[in-house]
Amino acid sequence: MVEFAPWSVPWERRLQTLSVLQWVFCFLALAQTCIIVFIGLLFTRFWFVSVLYATWWYLDRDTPWKGGRRAQVLRRSVVWKYMKDYFPISLVKTAELDPSRNYLAAIHPHGVLAAGIFVNMCTESTGFSQLFPGIRPHLMMLNLWFRAPFFRDYLMCGGLVTSDKECAAHILNRKGGGNLLGIIIGGAQEALNARPGAYKLLLRNRKGFVRLALMHGVPLVPVFSFGENELFDQVENLPGSWLRWIQNRLQKIMGISLPIFHGRGVFQYSFGLLPYRRPITTVVGKPIEVQQRPQPSQEEVDQLHQRYIDELCSLFEAHKLKYNVPEDQHLEFC
Repeated sequence: MVEFAPWSVPWERRLQTLSVLQWVFCFLALAQTCIIVFIGLLFTRFWFVSVLYATWWYLDRDTPWKGGRRAQVLRRSVVWKYMKDYFPISLVKTAELDPSRNYLAAIHPHGVLAAGIFVNMCTESTGFSQLFPGIRPHLMMLNLWFRAPFFRDYLMCGGLVTSDKECAAHILNRKGGGNLLGIIIGGAQEALNARPGAYKLLLRNRKGFVRLALMHGVPLVPVFSFGENELFDQVENLPGSWLRWIQNRLQKIMGISLPIFHGRGVFQYSFGLLPYRRPITTVVGKPIEVQQRPQPSQEEVDQLHQRYIDELCSLFEAHKLKYNVPEDQHLEFC
């Protein structure tokens, strides 16, 4: 048996692990921590900090619904460079995006924690601005997280925005173009299917993003992250099982899913909440042109939805062999 010796690990890899550890903490516990700090300060001599922030929060309450407020300093932080190298994560462009237009990017799969698309769209560590000059990426996230004090500001710094029609309309109708609105189509529910070797996407009845593209007349961009589902193992939760029933009920009540997952640890590789070191490659497909329909019919929505599925399948088939997907593996939809 080979023992793991932490002191033998190069500093570069230690920093990579630390960067991912802080990201996992932010994803799983920072919002709750911020709420506790905000309330706790009210009962100390620093109560005025919470009062001042509450005033700012009230005045700034609409910002997450109006495109957010990104901070390039945070997006370009060296922390994200180490996180990118941990897996590693890369971004692949297959077509140009015109900076005079706005786009709606449909992203697959969600994975457990959506690590690949976060690094590619919410940071500059993979060179998004160099690959797509003039394009400002925005990524939708559940509204729930923007109700947490301090945490909401942290999210907006990376380009995260609320997941509702008001926010989508604000970004997709911006004059001058140059905006890319990313929506992870499968959402929290799809995370329950995320496990190594899984290629089942929650897409068959998800048509809201297609309707948005038609209403605003913006091109649809298919995006697929190869390797996203390989980062964690998940407790068996087949549809119809008691565990999946509980998870589905909680997801409907709370709006977030609770996959029971595990990866590796900080000082050992057998168990923990850190993702495995497995490569993720996010491939950005060719835009699908969309004719504007302020009030699209169901038939128009269905036609564009089927066209989108065909283009997504073509993108997957064209690139899968490069990223170690078996030749006989195809996308499944539910």
